[in-house]
Amino acid sequence: MTMLIATDKPSVATLGRMLEGYDCPAILVSADYRVLATNRAYRDAFGELDTARVHHCYQVSHGYDEPCDRAGESCPLAAATESGHKERVLHIHQTPRGREHVDVEMVPIHDDQQRLQFFIELLKPVPLASGSLGDVEMVGQSEAFNRMLSRIARVGPSDASVLLLGESGTGKELAARALHMASPRSRGALVTLECSGLTDTLFESELFGHVKGAFTGAHSNRQGLVELADGGTLFLDEIGDVPLPLQVKLLRLLETGTFRRVGSAEVRTSDFRLVCATHRDLPAMVDAGEFRSDLYYRINVFPIHTASLAERREDIPLLAASLLQRLGKGKKYHLTESAMRLLVDYHYRGNIRELRNLLQRAVVLTDTNVIDRHVIADAIGDGGAVVPDREAVAGESTWVDLKTAEARYLRELMAAHGNDKEKVARIAGISLRSLYRKLEPDDMNDAG
Repeated sequence: MTMLIATDKPSVATLGRMLEGYDCPAILVSADYRVLATNRAYRDAFGELDTARVHHCYQVSHGYDEPCDRAGESCPLAAATESGHKERVLHIHQTPRGREHVDVEMVPIHDDQQRLQFFIELLKPVPLASGSLGDVEMVGQSEAFNRMLSRIARVGPSDASVLLLGESGTGKELAARALHMASPRSRGALVTLECSGLTDTLFESELFGHVKGAFTGAHSNRQGLVELADGGTLFLDEIGDVPLPLQVKLLRLLETGTFRRVGSAEVRTSDFRLVCATHRDLPAMVDAGEFRSDLYYRINVFPIHTASLAERREDIPLLAASLLQRLGKGKKYHLTESAMRLLVDYHYRGNIRELRNLLQRAVVLTDTNVIDRHVIADAIGDGGAVVPDREAVAGESTWVDLKTAEARYLRELMAAHGNDKEKVARIAGISLRSLYRKLEPDDMNDAG
């Protein structure tokens, strides 16, 4: 994409007014990186620029003294100059709210003789994401994290179905929320169905709704989540856990947009954007006959990998600080350098969810607002894992059964919080249904 202007060079004021045609923050930049004009959306999002000074885009956005490509980052202006057409990149920009991830499009403007005149830079902040501490929930600066955000920014405005892939606890639900907020459907509802642990009847009832008398306990008509997602986004978490007999009904919904409530012959329609997530190896399940290939290709239009903490260890200090900021509820907690090293070295099988649980325990265990290595080691031990000693075992660690340890931790939370299941699920960062699944039936019976 390029833009042509007349050979007679227009005034900067004219080009500046042209920026108001964009509903996102936009700036006019010269070929030598000077910011010539901004639109109102930019000023509202990033603040006014001092017109008495010469500003360069790399100074305004990053605080650099030289262009991005000379400071170790990709430069969309240099790329657009070389290619002659629009270029796009994900950058972390300085904003009044801190460092934020921004999807940058650089559009070259040529005259009718194909001579390069200016660039229009369009900046679209990525919802829920930040490169620094703040109120947002997705934080990180690593290459793996930025790659995920870049794909969210790319596909978000479209209606394409997205499949979020990755280990448990890597933030797939937050990624689904970011996709919803980046889409034209953001004013509609984001409706989530966790597919794990549902019986056939309950799955159909949750997804499609039911009419009164459809089955025992159906005392009234009920809308399903598909209807509630009309005009918005339907997020099917752990899609790999949907039983084979129900996969065909889900496929029919996706192919036709039609469904029937359980116990009803009336055909209904719903217009929604589909986002699915799983930690399972779906291609292997397809090969084993455990997942329908036609359903797999229906949901896997645009796959996005959510990185594990092992893939983004450099983000752990920022994640830990962000989590402590929320867990502290107004009280500021600080990690010592040795405590942070232990957190970075630790092997997280539960990823961000496990990191959050570990820090929750540390907040309880510490006697001050300073969390040192001993507190973190104690918190790790309470979680059922053996603390790794890299010097003693040359990088090798031994781990106990984390599933058993997690159940023990949840039982302790239940006891500490008066068997309040909803509160415990909230503290542990899991859904109420996951809490039931992770605890043995006897545990739930004892909990009342």
